[in-house]
Amino acid sequence: MPPSKTVMKDTLAIHVQEPHYRFGAHQFLWKERWTDDDLPILDAVASLDLSLFEISIGDDISFDRTRVRRHAERNGIELTVGPGNSWPAECDISDDDTENRRRGLAWHKKNIDIASEMGAIAYCGALYGHPGTVRKRPPVPAELPRTAENLHVLAEYAAAHGIAAVIEPMSRFRTHLVCTAERAIELVRMADHENIRINLDTYHMITEERDYGKAIRSILPRIWGIHASESDRGVPGGGLVPWQDVFRALSENNSCTNILFETYNTGGDLGYSRGIFQDLCPDPRRFIRDGAAFLKKMMRP
Repeated sequence: MPPSKTVMKDTLAIHVQEPHYRFGAHQFLWKERWTDDDLPILDAVASLDLSLFEISIGDDISFDRTRVRRHAERNGIELTVGPGNSWPAECDISDDDTENRRRGLAWHKKNIDIASEMGAIAYCGALYGHPGTVRKRPPVPAELPRTAENLHVLAEYAAAHGIAAVIEPMSRFRTHLVCTAERAIELVRMADHENIRINLDTYHMITEERDYGKAIRSILPRIWGIHASESDRGVPGGGLVPWQDVFRALSENNSCTNILFETYNTGGDLGYSRGIFQDLCPDPRRFIRDGAAFLKKMMRP
């Protein structure tokens, strides 16, 4: 439970729950593809006082899941998993084609099985569609309901493995289906499953949201956390993201908010391959240290 304090007001004692946060980081700050040689990254994560780490999986990724689970446990790190590597476009639970929706369900269930072997606590991403698939057309009435139906199935499957199903809105350049917090909570309500949570990304929000505080408050009953980076995908602070508004809204969350630093390493080719042409993260440790120092200042009342 989050820490609490007692506030005296007009001689009455009011019990106030203080906000509670956990920090973590995404694998992409270091590298694109996880292998059995990357366990030392978990040591670095622990040395930075982080307690969460997201590993990206896909059809091009293979590693010993038991080893990574045990190494994370020894470091006191909880793992999350995202489908951020090779993801076939036809594996899409929102697709117009019935067979592709079936493929999408099977593909995500396979990933949830992998996440379970890793001991992960959440499966996170644009699970409702396929990142990069943007259908430039008027809304199809059946699209969101069929997506909600399939998301319910995934959430039930994940729940049976003790894993949260976490969806993340992405900008119009990555998806047409769920770009805003408003749309995400609409889909969650339609899917009607307690195991579905929402993660917001401060980078994607800069394109789609006019009011960060309003967006965050709208999903507080189902919030899982945020992916934290600046408006240019750089270290939080000094850009366009209204961080004070972000933390004013998050302070109203009655449960723990998970804050994961996410960007792409720019010390090699990864940043370029993901469309980043500035040197924003040559050193993941410095990115995290600087970002955490800034965000902790923003958390103060």
